[in-house]
Amino acid sequence: MTAFNFKKWNTIMGWLAFAIALVTYSLTVEPTLSFWDCGEYISTAAKLEVGHPPGAPLFQMIGAFFAMFALNDSQVALMVNMMSVFSSAFTILFMFWSTSMLLKKLILQFSDADKDNSIAILGSSFVASLAYTFSDSFWYNAVEAEVYAMASLFIAVLFWLGLRWEQDMDQPKGNRWLLIISLVIGLSFGVHFMALLTIPSIGFLYYFKHYKTITIKNFIVANIVVVSVLLFIFKLLLPLTMGFFGQSEVFMVNTVGLPFNSGTIFVTVLLIAFFYYGLRYTRNNGKIQLNTLLLSVLFILIGFSTWMMLPIRANANVVINENKPSDAREVLAYYNREQYGVNPLFYGPQYTDTYAGLDAEVPYLDKAPDYERDYKSGKYVIVNNYKNAVQNSDDNQKAFLPRMWSPDHAANYMTFTKPVTFRINPEYAHEKELVQIVNEFKNAYNQDQIDVDGYNKFLKTYSEYLIIDKPSLGDNLSFMVEYQFGYMYMRYLLWNFAGRQSDNQGKYDNLDGNWMTGIKIFDESRLGSQDNLPSDVLNNKGRNLYFAIPFLLGLLGLIYHANKDLKSFYVLLTLFLFTGIALKIYLNERPFEPRERDYALVGSFYVFAIWIGFGVYALYETLKNWLNPKIAGPIVVALSMLVAPVLMASENWNDHDRSGKYTALAMAKSYLSSCEPNAILFTIGDNDTFPLWYAQEIENFRTDVRIVNTSLFMTDWYIDQMKAKAYESEPLPISFSHHQYVGDKLDYTIHKPLTEERWDLKAFIKFIADDDPRTVISLDNGQKIHFYPTNKLRIPVNKEVVMANKVVSPQYNDSIVPYIDLDIKGQALYKNRLMMLDIIANNEWKRPIYFTGGSFGDDDYLWMKDYLQLDGMVYKLVPVKNAVADAPSPLDMGQIDSDKMFNLVMKWDWGNSESTKIYHDPETRKNSITYRTNLARLMEQLINEGKKEKAKKIIDLAMEKMPLEQFGYYTMIEPFAAGYYELGEKEKARKIITQLIGKYQENLNYYNTLKANEQNSMYVEIVTDIERYRDLLSIMNERGDKAFYESNKSTFNTYNKMFARFKRDVE
Repeated sequence: MTAFNFKKWNTIMGWLAFAIALVTYSLTVEPTLSFWDCGEYISTAAKLEVGHPPGAPLFQMIGAFFAMFALNDSQVALMVNMMSVFSSAFTILFMFWSTSMLLKKLILQFSDADKDNSIAILGSSFVASLAYTFSDSFWYNAVEAEVYAMASLFIAVLFWLGLRWEQDMDQPKGNRWLLIISLVIGLSFGVHFMALLTIPSIGFLYYFKHYKTITIKNFIVANIVVVSVLLFIFKLLLPLTMGFFGQSEVFMVNTVGLPFNSGTIFVTVLLIAFFYYGLRYTRNNGKIQLNTLLLSVLFILIGFSTWMMLPIRANANVVINENKPSDAREVLAYYNREQYGVNPLFYGPQYTDTYAGLDAEVPYLDKAPDYERDYKSGKYVIVNNYKNAVQNSDDNQKAFLPRMWSPDHAANYMTFTKPVTFRINPEYAHEKELVQIVNEFKNAYNQDQIDVDGYNKFLKTYSEYLIIDKPSLGDNLSFMVEYQFGYMYMRYLLWNFAGRQSDNQGKYDNLDGNWMTGIKIFDESRLGSQDNLPSDVLNNKGRNLYFAIPFLLGLLGLIYHANKDLKSFYVLLTLFLFTGIALKIYLNERPFEPRERDYALVGSFYVFAIWIGFGVYALYETLKNWLNPKIAGPIVVALSMLVAPVLMASENWNDHDRSGKYTALAMAKSYLSSCEPNAILFTIGDNDTFPLWYAQEIENFRTDVRIVNTSLFMTDWYIDQMKAKAYESEPLPISFSHHQYVGDKLDYTIHKPLTEERWDLKAFIKFIADDDPRTVISLDNGQKIHFYPTNKLRIPVNKEVVMANKVVSPQYNDSIVPYIDLDIKGQALYKNRLMMLDIIANNEWKRPIYFTGGSFGDDDYLWMKDYLQLDGMVYKLVPVKNAVADAPSPLDMGQIDSDKMFNLVMKWDWGNSESTKIYHDPETRKNSITYRTNLARLMEQLINEGKKEKAKKIIDLAMEKMPLEQFGYYTMIEPFAAGYYELGEKEKARKIITQLIGKYQENLNYYNTLKANEQNSMYVEIVTDIERYRDLLSIMNERGDKAFYESNKSTFNTYNKMFARFKRDVE
């Protein structure tokens, strides 16, 4: 009988797992861009441009390779998405081989590698690999163009290489694996830094291989060493190398007097010489370990050389050129993500510093000088005011391990711990009115009349007169464990292996975003009654229930592994903790993030999935005591396959199948097609910018529109780019020269009231741009900044020019105002708003100007909300006044040119949004708010103008393209029911209202099953549904459908009485 060929079947099974993963992800991959960063990644990959820090140059270069296989522009996104597909499939391949290697090594310690055990090892590894294949977060990353799929591949490859190195470590040339590891570590910097978190586990492979006897002392030393190696590579080796390049460049040019790039060339030659002679010396003198160390560092630097793409492409002045990292100093700032500010990890300010002000002894700190090339002088010049440039918060509010650090999230922090204590400053203790105010506030808070938001507002208002205590170390640790470890890690781990409640983002309540198992008694103990759940909850495609079986298998495997081989277990545990808990410590997340962050934890889930394989083998080992091993192995593997990977695949398929989904692209094109030719479009965030970039960059759609991201408009490099032509878009009319806004110049301008006179906008701009010393003031920190003497501005309107350029339709010509008056609110004008005003001043109505409407802040519209016109998805600036104060709702900004907007929206491509077969993800559903709101306003305008046929088409379009069941957000549908009534379509109105009533009744029936205290905690949700239900009755009654109203009134009152203690009015 021939021996079982483990190596052969290990190879075959690994590639089979790869094939299953590849087919799965290929069938479910998104055919175009997704929301968030994907549009930017696809654009910058396909055209080798520069994306947001800290960059992903290797990801982009490989993405460019994949993009070459696109047959046309519309397939570029699919090809770049396929890069994630292949990365994920290869991750599964290496995961299988790593799992089988670990299991085989473990089993050989106490058993023979006979055929039965080998089959069980391979089967267990196969179950583990497929469980990870079909896990929620990993699958999510696998089907879109984000860096996390490729980062997962690097984690898998590095860990597999570490295991191979361990096997051959003591063999001749065994350290070749270490050199490959070093190269891959360097390459991983070109994708995502999280792959570096594999380094400590690889370090422990070396430690356990060479130290047979483990003592407390050498174990502690080993932990310190592996962490030090990680920090050396991440925080010292590469930053110091780039810093050396940058400092040498400035020194060579400014001090020695050599031309630009001399320092860069000098350091390059120096490094080549250092490694050449260092390697030569260590080899000739038999210093093997030092030679290996030098080679390892060299290979890391070779891998890191992919970052050369960034300055090369930055200097090519590509269209997307974020931060423009054109030299070593700028690349270092890009690497360190300096534009995102400081996130304190081990020591720093807490959120209470917002109440305390600056430090009394050292109120200001210096920034690093920012150098820029001056080609006239041939020198590097400092372009920022770096002396005393940074405000130093009160040292009394600083602490070790500041987990609660963000002032913007103060109220949420206090929700998790407790409100900070305070007392009246003794200097003001004699102020009777103040004492009374404080006592009244404390009494009101103790009686639950004031919530944490009110508490936060009170502290901000009276902080000058109070001494406010900072959160204690215990508070920080409590928050870290409860929120950062519990809600932002354990919840995600259990999502992936126990089950998930829904795809709605969690807000720390029982209704959305929780993990759940599907085991009723257990889920009810955590989340309340699971009876009479609304259909929206039951039918949510993100409701994936695994009955905690994969989690229990992983837990069993973890325990089995720890009992059998503590050393091997600790290696895996290190990788598990560093890619999970340690990452959470580093990220230091706030409550709440803009979206769920599970996608960054896939490295930790990778390890847990390996333990699932160990759990399967543990079951086999137990069962073979009762059954023949030949039978026990296949039974355990087959059953485990059914209750883990197969169950996970069946549950997860519908909310991970993105095939046929084009909603993100459709939204981008809707924004762009809503603009007139040669328009300027001001955007705000990721989802109203990155998809639009993709549409222009890749599909060449409306490249005449200049997209201006107002967040990036705070930076000099972005302003420079806006002053250059891009595709068919001419440069923006910005009058400021580079030297006036470079660095931190004009970051903000202070309002120093000197006059109530209303200034012409151009005169205002000229005053700020003037270098006259009289236009600047000195601050307490010694800095000099510009000021403006009035916040009242006037923009003259040349009616002839407006009419000639057809800024508004002829029907509005008589309404054109002679000027637009605006008042700048607040005490400062920031650089981005100043540049926007400058554009408007110099544009003189030549190019249409639009705002995306991503926010409703007055400053986002330059304090001109009264001069807007809603065109499709965007708001156009027009010289016709439509006061927001006169609108039915503050959200109803701008007039509507009904014929123009009708023609726009009827031509929109909706991206298959009406299909019941595609996955309507949370962002797609959320965007229906904008679509429905704008269409409802258009409908109302058409009805008011007597254009009923067009109004009916708009309602039909809205209901067809955004079906009620698929999109939710039901209050946005109510206007369409009212519209049908207005158009005499009573039955259609009744149909919508009946569907909506059903939704609210389902919710109220569910709330009625809850205990009184649970209902009290959901007071807002219950009352909201009651009042929305009431709104529907109002629509019937006010539109004259009395019979329908009367037939529904009593039912409404019945539901209302279910919650009588909330004292809502009856009908």
